[in-house]
Amino acid sequence: MAVDYDLVIIGGGSGGLVVASAAAQLHAKVALVEKDKLGGDCLWYGCVPSKSLIHAARVAYEVKHGSRFGIHTHPPEINFAQANGHVQKVIAAIEPHDSPERFRGLGVEVIFGSGKFIDERTFEVNGRQLKARNFVVSTGSRPAIPPVTGLKEAGFLTNEQVFSLTERPESLAVIGAGPIGCELGQSFHRLGSQVTIISSRDRIMPKEEPEAAAVVEQQFLSEGIKIIKNARAEKVEVIDGKKHLWAGGHEIVVDEILVSAGRNPNVESLNLEAAGVEYNQKGIKVNEKLQTTNKRVYGCGDVIGGYQFTHVAGYEAVVVIQNALFFPTKKADYRVIPWATFTDPELARVGLTEKQARKRYGDDIYILKQDMKGVDRAQAEGATNGFAKIITTGKGEILGAHLVGASAGELIHEVVLAMSNKLPVSALSGIHIYPTLSEVNSKAALQLSKQKYAKNDFLQNLLPKIFKFLRSF
Repeated sequence: MAVDYDLVIIGGGSGGLVVASAAAQLHAKVALVEKDKLGGDCLWYGCVPSKSLIHAARVAYEVKHGSRFGIHTHPPEINFAQANGHVQKVIAAIEPHDSPERFRGLGVEVIFGSGKFIDERTFEVNGRQLKARNFVVSTGSRPAIPPVTGLKEAGFLTNEQVFSLTERPESLAVIGAGPIGCELGQSFHRLGSQVTIISSRDRIMPKEEPEAAAVVEQQFLSEGIKIIKNARAEKVEVIDGKKHLWAGGHEIVVDEILVSAGRNPNVESLNLEAAGVEYNQKGIKVNEKLQTTNKRVYGCGDVIGGYQFTHVAGYEAVVVIQNALFFPTKKADYRVIPWATFTDPELARVGLTEKQARKRYGDDIYILKQDMKGVDRAQAEGATNGFAKIITTGKGEILGAHLVGASAGELIHEVVLAMSNKLPVSALSGIHIYPTLSEVNSKAALQLSKQKYAKNDFLQNLLPKIFKFLRSF
């Protein structure tokens, strides 16, 4: 059957744009279908705006606490509209890279509209039937809204509305204590809102190493952020203009409610059944090559329900490009996937937690830990809150790493590089510029030799005798 395109890409978010750009530059004939705006959640409602707001909030916090370093100022006057204006300026600066004009200039046919599959080889949009050798579904995800009585009627915010606010809510309840809830909760608190975070678990950020998440939690409490644990939002009512939220026996009275309780894949309108593509509530089912149950349809990014990060979507796009344009031989490798939560202090992770490592390897593991207060640059900057924790085998294979502290999202990459290239932890103990925060990695790595020496009675008894003998010459 003759087809019009090499690839039809459905969804112009992080994954879809990488596929479209690379495929067009390889001279493939490409159509990119997007129902709203190119750039996806990352540009408009996720990574870019959230990190911009976090930066503004961090500046406010540092100004307020400048007396730690002998810098005395009046309490900062926070203009929330201008702070959020900074967010919009950053989006505007980055948007041209994701613009329709840029992609059309690369040779991509950009089509705006909602579409659906009508059979295994045809996608229909705006009345047009697009036929291709292969398709890529990269439609992303959207905020999951919990079934809380009265929530819809009372009104709420998600990450899709929060960055459009021009007035700061005096008080804010955050439903969900994952990365989004924690990042935005701390940011709004630092910009002047009274914030209460509701966690359904016994701690915040339950997917992280418990002792690392505890450092962030303690910082939140020290700043005055309220945390309600082991609670779920049950009911919301508007009384005298205020939103009353009941959760875990608590009544929380606030101006706004931010929902950050997970994500749902965007699959409903695609008519995937007509294409023979299976999916469930977590997303589209794919194999190691990122093929769906229809081998001519690939999936990448949030819509396949795996690691929901922009950098993972970009990696999956690279796998899809090779398999969909040429021969399907490349397999996605998720052995080394890092991520970070950009709270203050930052929390970064790659690989296994200690609990996971012990379950898989038993007691044949070593826990290498270095506190940030033992790093001179951290002392110089008053950033001693946190630590590096590296989990290894006795042979030095790195199983996982967890960093919490200043610039943890940057510092983790040295460990990621070592893991990706299967280097032993000793590779991290090489020369590091002094004084830098990165010394936390080398100091942690040295712990393996120290711990193994401490357990070796034979060597501890032998070395003094050897040195005594050598001193006799």
